[in-house]
Amino acid sequence: MAKVFNFSAGPAALPEEVLVQARYELLDWHGVGMSVMEMSHRSREFVSIIERVESDLRELLAIPDDYKILFLQGGATSQFSMIPQNLLGTKSGADYIYTGQWSKKAIAEAGKFCKVNVAASSEDKNFSYVPKRESWNLDPEAAYVHITSNETIGGIEYQETPDVGNVPLVADMSSHLLSRPVDVARYGLIYAGAQKNIGPAGLTILIIREGLIGQASSDIASIANYKTHADNKSMYNTPPTYAIYMAGLVLQWLKRRGGLVAMEKTNIAKAQLLYGCLDASGFYNSPVAVEDRSRMNVPFRLADESLDAEFLEQGRRQGLVQLKGHRSIGGMRASIYNAMPQEGVQALVEFMHEFERTHG
Repeated sequence: MAKVFNFSAGPAALPEEVLVQARYELLDWHGVGMSVMEMSHRSREFVSIIERVESDLRELLAIPDDYKILFLQGGATSQFSMIPQNLLGTKSGADYIYTGQWSKKAIAEAGKFCKVNVAASSEDKNFSYVPKRESWNLDPEAAYVHITSNETIGGIEYQETPDVGNVPLVADMSSHLLSRPVDVARYGLIYAGAQKNIGPAGLTILIIREGLIGQASSDIASIANYKTHADNKSMYNTPPTYAIYMAGLVLQWLKRRGGLVAMEKTNIAKAQLLYGCLDASGFYNSPVAVEDRSRMNVPFRLADESLDAEFLEQGRRQGLVQLKGHRSIGGMRASIYNAMPQEGVQALVEFMHEFERTHG
């Protein structure tokens, strides 16, 4: 079967090297006579796996010692409710920056537990930009400030970490964590679903400053309390063991490629190639402000939307799949995460040029 270039926003493509290694180890991991899928999560073998995953993640992101890493289930969406339950403490409200579909969902869920102050919004221009920091109307009494630092659907990305003073900054980094270096110390909590740059669906990673753990009220469900998971080293219940193992293989792959500094250079080059194609054409257009364009998720439209179906079908025939835009906004979207090779973006650009030549 011919290998395709998979531009899905998630679950997304995984590095081929990782898939080959997982296939090789599927039936017998390191000579123990069983698959990782069959291991007890409390066995010596699996504990060695999860400990290495944590060590590699700390190394790649230069995570300070006073931060805990939690390996959870439920996707990033589960954190929309767990965050206010855990971080409010004695406060009654939190600040949220509204930049698209995923921040909208986070705001709606948080509203069930606290007073949400929408401190800034880009709704006025259809979520095509990141509001400038000086325009934010932050509440000095807020328990935390929440951002969605890359909106997978709309294709906007924070290019800098906003300064919010002494209030903890919380970020949903689901679709760009591990795509570039991050100054973790500037955040109180970072969370991400794994199915973009980290590994297969099923794993949610939290990186949280220790001082923020233990603020939940006594009536919160035990499994929703970060302290429960921190005290049990992510083993309060059975964690997503195989997804953790796969994430570990991805982290090792990233290290072999030179870490996040090298990965960022590659991602910049891929994004420049694709945006360059869009900007040089009147046949395609990008709806996102140039300074806020995501390197990971690139939405675009054809000038003649009646050609959308033909564009997708011809692309599919050439091994360029999952290019249809999210159902809420239409158009096209190319997600070019870490595992998307340069040649995949090059193939897409060449196809786009040819499609414009024959249909423009």
